[in-house]
Amino acid sequence: MQLFAGCDWGGEAHAVSVIDEGGAVRWKGTVGHDAEGLAKMVRQLAKLGTPADLPIAIERPTGLLVDTLVEAGHPIVPLHPNVVKACRPRYRAAGGKDDLGDSYMLADILRTDGHRFARLLPQSDAIRALRALVRTRDDLVGERVAMANQLSALLESCWPGAVAIFADIDSPIALAFVRRYPTAASAERLGEKRLASFLAQHSYCGRRTAAELLQRLRAAPLPRIGELEAEAKGQLAAMLASILEQLVAKLLELTARVEHEVAELPEGRIVMSLPRSGRVNAAQILAELGDQRARFDSAEHLAAEAGVVPVTYASGKQRGVVFRWACNHRLRSAITTFADNSRHASPWAAGVYRRARARGCDHPHASRVLARAWVRVLFRMWQAAEPYDPARHPAAAALAATA
Repeated sequence: MQLFAGCDWGGEAHAVSVIDEGGAVRWKGTVGHDAEGLAKMVRQLAKLGTPADLPIAIERPTGLLVDTLVEAGHPIVPLHPNVVKACRPRYRAAGGKDDLGDSYMLADILRTDGHRFARLLPQSDAIRALRALVRTRDDLVGERVAMANQLSALLESCWPGAVAIFADIDSPIALAFVRRYPTAASAERLGEKRLASFLAQHSYCGRRTAAELLQRLRAAPLPRIGELEAEAKGQLAAMLASILEQLVAKLLELTARVEHEVAELPEGRIVMSLPRSGRVNAAQILAELGDQRARFDSAEHLAAEAGVVPVTYASGKQRGVVFRWACNHRLRSAITTFADNSRHASPWAAGVYRRARARGCDHPHASRVLARAWVRVLFRMWQAAEPYDPARHPAAAALAATA
């Protein structure tokens, strides 16, 4: 008899239900999110049948729980939260909710509609490592931007000259300057020679001379705050600059590691062969694309996953095309970033983008149009495991022949 399981993931405990072909409950329980609880769940599931024949539906397709179930041999079927939300009225009209009930609902959706959902294909260890590196780097870049904005806002209220003197507040030279001169009072005696010495000490490689930078500093408005407030905000600025300086340094190390890892992978070299993909952007694409080629059955499937095609609603005489919200947002960001960069190196890509803008698309929309065109190329490359060759790209080859 075929069995189906559903697992409602939780931070401290997981609710699990196992049902048979008729929907009757064969086992229902809650296990803790610890070594003992996960081992108990695996043993209990093994008593009901062979792990390979007991698929498990779950909303969250990553984490220790999923790794444990995959290692035990269970097929994992990820269900998008939107799917679960849409199915909820089938089980409770009053809108009530509990974890064990949700686990039963997941199992029953798998029983009745399991043929509609793809099973999770575990990625290789190398891809999982790259994904961890890339996602952590992207998150830290967001933290760096947020902290740099916080530092800029603080300095604008107490020491605007420190923001104006260098182009980027999160550059190493700007952060070193804020740590050395956190307040306007601390820079009162700063002259051209002393600034030149500071720049040489920190290996400043900008195009501005000490005199030009000093002019920027002096041209900035003076703060209109009290001495105690200026001192307090100066201390905060120095602390933020110190933290941001360490974050920027670690980001450089992490970026170097990402660039090395993606260049070592055969799949990474395939993505890097695309025009202006670079190493970091190629790593971002590969981390979300993975190395399981059976994961996407068509270019249209990949385009939908990447969120570069809209959603069409049609009913009777009404028809609408709207932005696709449900997608892999990291993959969309990576592919649209590549598409925007590619138009500066590929005449074909530049033409696709230019025609989209001529039709009235704004820049983000035109970038998604170009990304959709690149997805077709990327899918063919991916399935053939071959790098990009403009000569085998008909549209690009035809354009090159007329140039």
